[in-house]
Amino acid sequence: MPLSLFAPLDNWLAPVPAPSRVGWIGAHEYAHRGLHGPQAPENSPSAFAASIARGLGIECDVQRSADGHAMVFHDWELERLTSEVGPVGTRSAARLATIRLSGSDDCIPTLRQLLDMIAGRVPLLIEVKSRRQSRVPAICLAVRRVLEGYQGPHAVMSFDPRVPRWFKIHSPLTVRGLVVTEENDPGLLGRLRRRLFLWQASPDFLAYDIRDLPSRFAAEQRRRGLSVITWTVRSAELREKAAIHADAPIAEGAGLA
Repeated sequence: MPLSLFAPLDNWLAPVPAPSRVGWIGAHEYAHRGLHGPQAPENSPSAFAASIARGLGIECDVQRSADGHAMVFHDWELERLTSEVGPVGTRSAARLATIRLSGSDDCIPTLRQLLDMIAGRVPLLIEVKSRRQSRVPAICLAVRRVLEGYQGPHAVMSFDPRVPRWFKIHSPLTVRGLVVTEENDPGLLGRLRRRLFLWQASPDFLAYDIRDLPSRFAAEQRRRGLSVITWTVRSAELREKAAIHADAPIAEGAGLA
């Protein structure tokens, strides 16, 4: 199948990185929010330790505390995963670090704690959480401060194209990805939006919603050499789909090998 008519613009505005920069991304399988289960909540130290023990790469979520620290937590609000209520972003890092994750003795970890735990043994994908009203430079700077000097394979990624764009400008050695879903945005405007996000983000790889694969847009990017990983692979059937249409899975439960 020929490349898209947009290929020249894609190559100019979102060039494919050298294999030496991103080759590790497609060479691993990633545990979605760590290898979590009944005794190890998602994004918990226990889930991350289990991932490391199995040699799995780790995907985690990071947002900013009220006092500017990168905290590993997915939801904007505390109530689904803890016994507390309210926004994560209104608490200090010290306070968040005392909040237990439901069903365990683990507390909310900082990104620094996670990096110290991994110590380069497995690769890490850091999804930077962002909303329209988010102060993107603030959360990006909080993440970059922690990553300075870290030698293990790692990358940042986000649904928000402003995040990989920030890292391209202010931390060019950091591998960066754009997270993509076509959910609720499948039409012409959605296709145009994805292309504009690609050009704005200029990512080193895409992290694509498994529910959208096969995708013409993802296939075009993969054919021109951009790595495509896929989330969230939760079954053997989805794992087979990921093997055909992507370079690596971000998986959990029955989707893990």
